[in-house]
Amino acid sequence: MKVIKEKHSLVMRWTHWVNFPLLTIMIWSGMLIYWANDAYSITIFGYTFYHFFPDAVFTFFHIPYRLAEGMAFHFLFMWFFTLNGLFYVLYTIFSGEWRNLVPEKKSFKEAWLVLLHDLHIRKTAPPQNKYNAAQRIAYTAIIVMGLGSVLTGLAIYKPVQFYWLCWIFGGYNLARILHFALTLGYLFFFIIHIVQVIIADWNNFRSVISGFEVVTEKPAIISGKPDEERNASDNESLVIE
Repeated sequence: MKVIKEKHSLVMRWTHWVNFPLLTIMIWSGMLIYWANDAYSITIFGYTFYHFFPDAVFTFFHIPYRLAEGMAFHFLFMWFFTLNGLFYVLYTIFSGEWRNLVPEKKSFKEAWLVLLHDLHIRKTAPPQNKYNAAQRIAYTAIIVMGLGSVLTGLAIYKPVQFYWLCWIFGGYNLARILHFALTLGYLFFFIIHIVQVIIADWNNFRSVISGFEVVTEKPAIISGKPDEERNASDNESLVIE
């Protein structure tokens, strides 16, 4: 018997979908700012393996000579990004949703089992509730990364006014490196997230849009017979014939 059950609240879905365009604008405007001093590269023993980023990337996206525009967009949408994240964190705390998100002691061990299952190396996935172990770690990490981006961003935005914050991150240059590394972390997370969405069935993606998912349940057995009569007061699920 197929049943419709609520999975994601309106607040969770709202903050999730709002955060996507906000983060996109932040990364795009950050690239406009970074071009003014694109000093980072992967260099070992004097040999540069990769420079962030090749000139062709900046030229293709029409990034050069747009520093003022990038700073204007970055500092404006920074507030929306921060407020959206703060609203989500407060919601998880007061609603108790944090219990489904924060990793447990066994999460780090079970995350490897989830990975092996996704790679089709392990046949069965470890038991999970609303989120599996890998999702708990990833979703908690992205919140910590968001906080890190805001704090390092303030440190390099106002290094004199927030000199103590700049000092905590090891100075202006290190704070800027950390801010840049977190941006790469968002891109990596986004790629993995999209792959996971593709791997998961349509039912999972639909639940992030509508808030409901369709699950298959065995009918309750009372006195050896299926319980065909549903309690009319049960508002959490709906039977699909």
